[in-house]
Amino acid sequence: MRTGYRVAVLAAGAILLLSASQAAAQGTDYRAPRTSDGVPDLNGIWQAIGTAHWDLQDHPAYEGLPGGGAIGAVPPGQGVVVGNDIPYQPAALQQKQQNFENRLTEDPEAKCYLPGVPRATYMPYPFQIVQGTEKILIAYGYAEAVRTIHMDMENPEPPPLDSWMGRSHGHFEGETLVVDVQGFNGEQWLDRAGNFHSAALRVTERYTPIGPNALMYEATLEDPDVYTRPWTIRLPLYRRLEPNARLIEYKCIEFSEELLYGHLRREE
Repeated sequence: MRTGYRVAVLAAGAILLLSASQAAAQGTDYRAPRTSDGVPDLNGIWQAIGTAHWDLQDHPAYEGLPGGGAIGAVPPGQGVVVGNDIPYQPAALQQKQQNFENRLTEDPEAKCYLPGVPRATYMPYPFQIVQGTEKILIAYGYAEAVRTIHMDMENPEPPPLDSWMGRSHGHFEGETLVVDVQGFNGEQWLDRAGNFHSAALRVTERYTPIGPNALMYEATLEDPDVYTRPWTIRLPLYRRLEPNARLIEYKCIEFSEELLYGHLRREE
């Protein structure tokens, strides 16, 4: 490696470490504005910035759409998995590799299915938190996905049925909104690289304000049918600051009809 390039890489690494340390320090001291019932106010339109949408782990750039040039290609990125390791069981790791090979047609996102949790959080589209005293609504632009976090139940009810977005129950621990999500249908992927889970997944989310316009998001995933142990992703979320910021629905089903139903077309 050339000396100048090595120095640049080391300098960039130092800046990233300093930024992370500053964000962590700010998160320790920061006290968010309060709602009328005295809990942190998380209302707003938020968005993740990064490449977790393509791959949760560290990854190089690689081809996306065959023959599409740079359009549709995957940008390189730093992972958001703590430790950069997803602890798959051997059979599940093989399934993940098969998913990657078939990602252009088998990714649920390509079919406009609901994204699930936590994937909905770090897709490259804004989402809106609307906070009430007994419920918190999160609306996502992609595929008109929504979820309700139930804040009014001391004894959480089990999910009445499995679904794409699961059932969410939350409570505040100091500055942090902690959300337990269960009841998935097991059809979701976690990114475009084919990382996945089963219907046994349990997600514990943590939304912590670290500044006036930033949240630190953590999600710990437990799934005894797919992973050998729980593992965690961590990434910041940023408030959209445009004066006219609003959530715009991305109704993607019309772009998926050929993929979903094209094989049913009657040939003359």
